[in-house]
Amino acid sequence: MADQEPVPADTAAPPQENADTQGLSKNELKRRQKAERAAARKAEKEAARKAREAEQPAQNPKSSLVQDEESVDPSAYFENRTKALAQLVASENLVTHPHKFHTTLTNAEYIAKYSQLADGERNEEVSEALAGRIVQARASSSKLVFFDLQGGGDQAYKIQIMADARSFESIEAFEKQITTVRRGDIIGVKGYPGRSKRGELSIFAREITLLTPCMHMLPSKKYGIKDQEVRYRQRYLDLITNAERRGTWFTRAKIIAGVRRFLDNLGFLEVETPMMNMIPGGATAKPFITHHNDLNLDMYMRIAPELFLKMLIVGGLERVYEIGRQFRNEGIDLTHNPEFTTCEFYYAYADYNDLMDLTEKMLSQIVFDIKGTYKVPYQPDGPDGKTVEIDFTPPFRRISMVRGLEEALNVEIPKDFASEECRVFLLELCKKHEVECPEPHTTARLLDRLVGEYLESQCVSPTFICDHPQIMSPLAKWHRSEPGLSERFELFVCGKEVCNAYTELNNAAVQRSLFEQQAKDKSAGDDEAQVHDESFCVALEHGLPPTAGWGLGIDRLTMFLTNNINIKEVLLFPAMKPEDRGTAADGAAEAVASMSVDEQES
Repeated sequence: MADQEPVPADTAAPPQENADTQGLSKNELKRRQKAERAAARKAEKEAARKAREAEQPAQNPKSSLVQDEESVDPSAYFENRTKALAQLVASENLVTHPHKFHTTLTNAEYIAKYSQLADGERNEEVSEALAGRIVQARASSSKLVFFDLQGGGDQAYKIQIMADARSFESIEAFEKQITTVRRGDIIGVKGYPGRSKRGELSIFAREITLLTPCMHMLPSKKYGIKDQEVRYRQRYLDLITNAERRGTWFTRAKIIAGVRRFLDNLGFLEVETPMMNMIPGGATAKPFITHHNDLNLDMYMRIAPELFLKMLIVGGLERVYEIGRQFRNEGIDLTHNPEFTTCEFYYAYADYNDLMDLTEKMLSQIVFDIKGTYKVPYQPDGPDGKTVEIDFTPPFRRISMVRGLEEALNVEIPKDFASEECRVFLLELCKKHEVECPEPHTTARLLDRLVGEYLESQCVSPTFICDHPQIMSPLAKWHRSEPGLSERFELFVCGKEVCNAYTELNNAAVQRSLFEQQAKDKSAGDDEAQVHDESFCVALEHGLPPTAGWGLGIDRLTMFLTNNINIKEVLLFPAMKPEDRGTAADGAAEAVASMSVDEQES
């Protein structure tokens, strides 16, 4: 007799009827039996899973020690964290904001000191203490947790914390300390140096202390903050989550230090001049107005320190400079911010030819010191655009403004720049070549627009545009060999002005007449024309020696050396329109939520 095949479980004969099944239809009885078998299979699988976890606990990546942020509502994070910390303060006497934590090394120093450790090597005889912000937390098991500790500096200087329960005073101390901290918190860690078996430089923790809790959920470390509005308004979030951007501010600081060092070595004296003035002089720009309550006087935020610095030259301080903020009530765009940083210096017994040589030496030296080369890659159309090479190798190219414009347009411009004939000629030239120039159509504004279109735009590597018509330069001295022109230059890089300098006008009578011409332009509607400053003219009457003056835009130069096309990227706190949406905390929560969506889509 042949062996019978076993009956599959799903087709096994039904059990004998009992009190619960009597009176049921066959279909209902089959349905119940099927449900019971499904429940039995599910229970069997769950039991098998638990058995596997019991056998291999270290391979379970989930642990209640590390918070699962994917399941947390960012908008409720503050409330939940506040309650959790309050409970720990009440039950465990937790100090959430201790006064001091002694560190033995910075993160950067730790990396430099222990970078030679071999994979898997540990030095348990040494004790170190580090501090920083937790930017990543992950649990390997219930007794092993990893944190990424981010320190300060021009880089993130990330160090892995390996928190193994066996290295702590007790299991209870380990669990208490680990469950107290969250991603974003600032902590202190004491332990010994080493490398993991995978080669990650680590500090093997013996004790972790909460120094300052982060009360808001941070955006994902992997994706950072992509919303420019959030990055500019909450720069601290940008610096935390986009640590690679920190280099911009260190480059900026190196530029300022390089300028200061260069001028100090030449015997210049750094000075400070007033930020508020009764007359907005020293440059062609529209000022901000403020009010002095005690004097009951409207005053102007300075647009340039020039006139004060030249007064110091009159007083006998022959080489002076100032690095500071200027304020101009003008438009905001990719290269302009209402407040910006400049360096201006004034150099007795020098002229604009000397300053061109000095500019070449200073800028080429600063660029080489920071970059290690004179050639800097730059993307003028943004990170997705083409890359050009800016070559700061001296000497720089030089173009005479009027001659260069005539060659570019194949015309001859009338040389009496103050005449109506010249103004009309330039106006017709703008119309012919479709160069827009907002009113008033003064000669200076028309020339500026044409030069911007046909000369400035062609300057990629540093280029001096020299010898401006005197009508464009009321504070510059007339050219000694070219009638109608001034001894002035502007330095352009990638079509943007970086420096402006000239041989200073030191004849009080001529200065007054040029101020009067500026007053006529102002009455014609030019809000940027300069104001007559009689006190400055009186100072000139006391004798200003032959002098050259120079100004550098720190923000612009920083943009080129950090490959940024937006000035907001090199200003820690740029000017922004008022927020229409909620509070800063709401904005941060929205950024976190948007990052969560990005991660899900990636």
